[in-house]
Formats: sequence, structure tokens, C-alpha cells
Amino acid sequence: MRLAVLGAGAVGASVAELAADYGHTVTALADSSSAAVDHEGVDVATALESKRTDGVVGSADPEAALDGEYDVLVEATPTTLGDAQPGFGHARTALERDRHVVLANKGPVAERYGEVRELERESDGEVLFEATVGGAMPVLSTIADFDADHINAARGVLNGTANFILTRMAAEGLDYEHVLAEAQDLGVAEADPAFDVEGTDAALKCVIVANVLAGDDREYTLDDAEVQGIEEIPGSALDLATEDGRTVRLIGEVTPAGEVRVGPRLVPENGTLAVTGTENIVQLETEHAGRLNISGRGAGGPETASAVLADVGRLPER
Repeated sequence: MRLAVLGAGAVGASVAELAADYGHTVTALADSSSAAVDHEGVDVATALESKRTDGVVGSADPEAALDGEYDVLVEATPTTLGDAQPGFGHARTALERDRHVVLANKGPVAERYGEVRELERESDGEVLFEATVGGAMPVLSTIADFDADHINAARGVLNGTANFILTRMAAEGLDYEHVLAEAQDLGVAEADPAFDVEGTDAALKCVIVANVLAGDDREYTLDDAEVQGIEEIPGSALDLATEDGRTVRLIGEVTPAGEVRVGPRLVPENGTLAVTGTENIVQLETEHAGRLNISGRGAGGPETASAVLADVGRLPER
């Protein structure tokens, strides 16, 4: 397949670097201000080196990537809230050209899911978005395999930054601010960690799962989610939990009643949901197969790129 990759951050760059390993050709790579476009195949190494040294991937305008020759648009620009732009507009343009779309950007399917599906119905292209929920973990493909109609609920730990902080607080008896600073020093937390520690990132992922489970019955957005973060959790609460054989995790869930909730929850210290460090886990409650546990790396460039490229592999050849 010929790929146009929009976004040259950790995920987009990893998709471009790994595409050839999966038998695909990158015919366009764009960041927010530039693009490298070649219908015979972009020199990815040169484009990414240019990004590192000069701040641009090429000399073309970013719109040239959307207008070029490709079979699949990989949308890996940063997630934005509200109107989900520019990611939604990129997806719309590709679908209107009857191209496939693979999303790593959560915005379009968390904030404008119904519109994305309507555009897909009117297009010869398809939309897949495994990478938007749980990085490398095959959450959405598992739901598809079992059929969303036979999945009753989902819950899990869906943000590695928050999980790292809670794990360190419990293990070392440290307070939130101390561990947050440590996470930032290690690159586990962003300079502005609000998206992660306030629960927004986990909530977006749960909204996407809720949309997939609901199908055409209902559309969810972030406004439908009840969200609480971890910023106010004192170290003493984790100490008390440990004394009782439990710990605290930021748990996101889609309930059998269709509610979307994210917040700190007490879980058994050695239980399945008590994953440590940056590990993620999702539990699916199925109608006929009981509870399924899917765990792994929920973020990271190569990890998320593996989910993107798995989606590309599921698409029909054009």
C-alpha cells in the first residue's frame, strides 16, 4: 500500500520508519509546516533527519501530502478537542477522494464519530483506528472479532503516565508532586501533564470504545464522560489502601448501561487491574466468552505505529 503520513512526531515518524518492514511505501510525509512528497517513495531517513536538523521534513506544502498519490492516509497529528481539527478535515479529504484512513489521532472518533462514519458510508474508503485506544494493544480488533453486540462492558487502565505516578506513589510512599516531577524528568510525563493526570486521555479512549460498542444506537463525546483525575490523591490514601491489600488505579470504564466514567478506584493490590509502571490493561466483558484481559504498552512511537500498520494490513487493496 502507498501511505501518506500526516504528523512527524513519535508516532508518525515511527510509522514512516517501519512501513517498509510491513511491505508498504511512504509516498508522502508531512508535519505542520512542510511535506516530503514522492509518488515513487519518500526517502524517509532523509526526511526525518531534515526534521531533526532543520525543523521541516521537506520543501513541499503540507497540503501536497493530502493531494498526492496514496492508498491510505495515516492521520497521526496531535489530538485536539472540540472540533477535532485539523485531523477531522484531513480524514474527510481522504475519504472524499475514496482513500482509506487509519487514525492514530483520537479526536475525530472521540469528538465527531457520527460524521466520520457518515463520510465512510459515502466513500469507497474505510476508516480504522486501533491505535487510538491502548497503543499496541489490540482492543478494537478484539471487539470486532467478538462482535460489539456481544461485548457488555469494558474497563481498564488506559493512561501510562497516570499509572506510573500512582505506582511510584504506592511503592515509595512519595507524594504526587514529587513523583510527577520525577516522571517529567524521565520523559514519562509531559511538561504540561494535564491531559494525562486529569483523566482526559483515558476518557477519550473510553469514549471511542463506547462509540464502537454502541454502533449506530448512540454517539458519545467527551461531554458524556464523568471524569476525575489523580491530582488530589494524597500519599496517605495509597498507604491506607496498601494496609488493606489494595491499591489505587485510574480506571476508565464503559458500563453495561452505557455510562462512561474515569476516576481513581481501589483495586486488589495483586489483582489484574493493578498493572504497574506505564503498562495498560483493558478488560472486556463478553456475552459468551467471559472476561477477556488485554494488556501491554499503551503508548510509544513504535508501539503505536505497530497498531497503525496492523490496521493498514486489514484494509483491502485499492
